[in-house]
Amino acid sequence: MDNLERGWTRRGFLRTSLVGAVLLGGRLICPSVTFARGLPEGRLRFVNVWTDEQLDVIYRDEAGQYDLEALDDVNHLLRCHYTGEVGAIDVRVLEHVNLVQKRLGGNRDIQVTSGFRSPEYNALLVRSGRGAARNSLHVQGQAMDIRIPGIHPKTVRKVALELGYGGVGYYPRSKFVHLDSGPFRHW
Repeated sequence: MDNLERGWTRRGFLRTSLVGAVLLGGRLICPSVTFARGLPEGRLRFVNVWTDEQLDVIYRDEAGQYDLEALDDVNHLLRCHYTGEVGAIDVRVLEHVNLVQKRLGGNRDIQVTSGFRSPEYNALLVRSGRGAARNSLHVQGQAMDIRIPGIHPKTVRKVALELGYGGVGYYPRSKFVHLDSGPFRHW
């Protein structure tokens, strides 16, 4: 029985994250094989809803090695749609999305409504009262807002909450779920 079948515990996932991650200033800068061991297949299919760009990417191989070129492709796809600025997406967010996706059946597109946000765009959202946090993890590349076609956002939220990892936000009016690599919390 693999980790996906047994289910990740919050403690196990966080321990793996902390042991395997190489941090500098709170940001993951060098993906680690230790971090990736025992995780499900590292493949995701993204659609950027703002640009209509698509990416089917294998960002981590079976041995747990992260593909830096594939991660660059992810960073480009999930860039700030407002400024075009590209930021580094934290692999822990990718793994969070991946775990949720695999629990839901695994092969659907993930529509991204927000990945990396430039500080300029985030400030605009804060000023306009659109519910963005001043210190949003999107600005750090540590958050994604997603939809998975054919799966109700409540179901996505439920599965993410069962994992007990990172932030999980549910926005029923906009029909998306926020996932991040911060401490476990939900709203």
